[in-house]
Amino acid sequence: MKIRLFLWLLLSCTIRAMAQTDSMADAQDKPKTELKYNLSRDGSKYIKATFLNQVWVRYDNSNPGTTVNGAPKDNTFDIGLRRTRMQLYGQLTGHVFFYTQFGMNNFNYLSQNSGNRKLQPFFHDALGEYKVFKNDERLKFGAGLSVINGLSRFTQPGIGNIMTTDVPVFLQVTVDQTDEFARKLSTYIRGQWGKFDYRIAISDPFPIQTNGQTVPPISKNATFTPYGHTYQYSGMLMYNILDKEPHTTPYMAGTYLGDKKILNIEAGAIYQQDANWRLDGADTAFNDMLHWSVAAFADMPVANNKYALNAYVGYYATDYGPGYVRNNGIMNPANGNSNPAVFSGGGNAYPMFGTGNSIYAQAGIRLPNELLGAAGTLLPYVSFRTSAYERLSDPVNVYNAGVNWLINKHQSKLSLNYEVRPVFETMAGGDIERVSDAGSVWLQYQIFF
Repeated sequence: MKIRLFLWLLLSCTIRAMAQTDSMADAQDKPKTELKYNLSRDGSKYIKATFLNQVWVRYDNSNPGTTVNGAPKDNTFDIGLRRTRMQLYGQLTGHVFFYTQFGMNNFNYLSQNSGNRKLQPFFHDALGEYKVFKNDERLKFGAGLSVINGLSRFTQPGIGNIMTTDVPVFLQVTVDQTDEFARKLSTYIRGQWGKFDYRIAISDPFPIQTNGQTVPPISKNATFTPYGHTYQYSGMLMYNILDKEPHTTPYMAGTYLGDKKILNIEAGAIYQQDANWRLDGADTAFNDMLHWSVAAFADMPVANNKYALNAYVGYYATDYGPGYVRNNGIMNPANGNSNPAVFSGGGNAYPMFGTGNSIYAQAGIRLPNELLGAAGTLLPYVSFRTSAYERLSDPVNVYNAGVNWLINKHQSKLSLNYEVRPVFETMAGGDIERVSDAGSVWLQYQIFF
């Protein structure tokens, strides 16, 4: 009897072990599409990690008078890391969510932090969030270092799945002035209530004197003030006409490549009392900062799912105070300008931010998925931005056109982009006018997993 019982137990264990081995083999045969560890059987509780790297190889026509380490440069060629990021986030319980992001930006041959090129990476995000209703997105409370903001979709963009090779950075209105690369220390609420998607934040801005640059002297034109400290209030409301967009992380997608039917309208605003100062005659005057916008976004399959359309258009009113204009160059390949008349500065800089009104639009279409067979498909696009800033005599017009080779959707893609930007000079009478245009072309390779 004991022998039979022993043989039965041995046979049962052997069969169970063989079944488990087969199950493990089947699981290993399936390709993994994400780095995710489930904390519950149904996967509702999990911890997930991602990695992103965007490498740029770029040729740039320099603004007049541009110098690199003192040497004149009519054009430049550089290789850089536009973004390198690692995310770790997860739903720990039915109510508790956390999100962190670590990485660096704009790392090319001129990159340095306090004279040391090895001090670039930093935490972009670190937040904790509490979902009030379990398995329900209606109301979430959170706090920490976060990109959650008002104004627009592209004020808090998910850069791993954008259609253009870069976002319209002018919509990150305080970037690296009173924030940390568009992130702020904030408390917030966000959620989805029916077709409505909302977010409201109270932020504690960083002082302008801690951004690693020399604070500009006070003048008749408004700049961020190093005097005093006030809080920033922002909010955004979006109405999803068709499918609802995902609401896991605080970031907003650039394109779904036709996997969803998205059509929505949005409105947002940012306000901060006494954010800027200027001279009013011999007196010091303080100005409130107020930005607001309205926009529409579409991303959906068309022609019986053969193609996918992406389109966005927005209107933005930005008020930093009278005369505010800030030049900026993305991963600028130059660090000087020998011509003081060139208002735009050196390299690829131009008046990116300012007090005035702007319109931004983009459109693209994902071609059939089987276009290149196993090598993926293509997604051509165009974008246009125009800004009428009160201090400038001419509008700021920036044109981009490019194509993405989606080798494996956004996980592996090669993108080619051509940009035309304006060059502004200060005239003898003091007017700031557009005198010419300059071009840049870059190739980007993105890995996102």
